[in-house]
Amino acid sequence: MINCSRADGVTALTLNRPETGNALGPALVEALIAEVGATCRSGETHTLVLRGAGKHFCTGLDLSDLDGLSDGDLLLRLVRIETLLALLWHAPIRTMAVAHGRTWGAGADLFAACEQRVAVAGASFRFPGAQFGILLGTRRLSERVGTDVARVLVVDGGTLDAAQAMACGLASLAVEPPVLAAPLVEASVAAAVRSATRADQRDADMAALVRSAAVPGLQARVSAYRQAQLAARGRAGR
Repeated sequence: MINCSRADGVTALTLNRPETGNALGPALVEALIAEVGATCRSGETHTLVLRGAGKHFCTGLDLSDLDGLSDGDLLLRLVRIETLLALLWHAPIRTMAVAHGRTWGAGADLFAACEQRVAVAGASFRFPGAQFGILLGTRRLSERVGTDVARVLVVDGGTLDAAQAMACGLASLAVEPPVLAAPLVEASVAAAVRSATRADQRDADMAALVRSAAVPGLQARVSAYRQAQLAARGRAGR
């Protein structure tokens, strides 16, 4: 589910569910929370890198079992994803996401939560959560790209390619750096800098998510969105 490698202060976590586009199911999310938390606490890593196996970085929330889920089931899954995103956003070490292929929904939020964000040629980015009434990662996206651009991406549901992601600030690098050197300052100082430059709004972010997801009919809204997407793909394939 996750492949982990460590060398020279760099920990690489590879999402390894290529058959699902590395969609974020409960087990994968919990594994990421555990690995990211342990890596940040270890004191042996200066850079944490997230990658995806197969064709895509991460295609978003895993909806393969949607028909059997209740509103409460979906709410819990979203809360745990928000927990993961906040963990990355407030990490005391350098975090990096390397995005290729589809980087959509919660996968795009995962990308945006990292300090350094590499958009490989051919990557695409989409933030569709608001289309089924979910506010997940919206404030963090706004901090990355600015309020006006974030509103367009979330409300209009457009898709960005790698060049557009770079242009608006969603991505910070267009090519993967060959060497991830250790920071020039001590780890404790680097952690203090990150803390001082990142306002802690975890409670507000979680509250916004829960308020949006707690509106009755969450499962029905997600199901309707999914059916619309499947129908659109069918029309495109004709």
